[in-house]
Amino acid sequence: MIRAVIVMNTQGKPRLAKFYDYQPVEKQQELIRSVFAALSNRAENVSNFMEAESIFGPDSRLVYKHYATLYFVFVFDSSENELAMLDLIQVFVETLDKCFRNVCELDIVFNYSKMQSVLDEIIFGGQVLETSSVEVMKAIEEISKLEAASNAISLIPYASGWSRR
Repeated sequence: MIRAVIVMNTQGKPRLAKFYDYQPVEKQQELIRSVFAALSNRAENVSNFMEAESIFGPDSRLVYKHYATLYFVFVFDSSENELAMLDLIQVFVETLDKCFRNVCELDIVFNYSKMQSVLDEIIFGGQVLETSSVEVMKAIEEISKLEAASNAISLIPYASGWSRR
């Protein structure tokens, strides 16, 4: 099971933090700080896989990918494959790139709900739902169409019998 997905910048500011098992907010902040401390102290030429037992408890692994100014971090247990998680990060980033044309930190800040929707199409409740960025994009486009249609609905009916003066 995937326990958490964290996207943070290189200063440690979280841009997305989704925990799939309940954690109080204070504990979430502590975990995010611990993850950042562990990642920022790692050399660039080391593996993207880490044991996370000291941070998240027993049977926890962490995989991350560093893109420009962002760290994409997945925390999971032994029931998940490490390489599959690394690939899932790639799918997530590729899908965000398709949504925003070369995703950057500002895209994530100003389009938080879209990023959340992308993540929810890929992972739900700690389980992987979809691994194809093409399929995720189809779902996101459908959601965008529905949102646009719902925004076009007028709540005030047009009254044709009234005259304008």
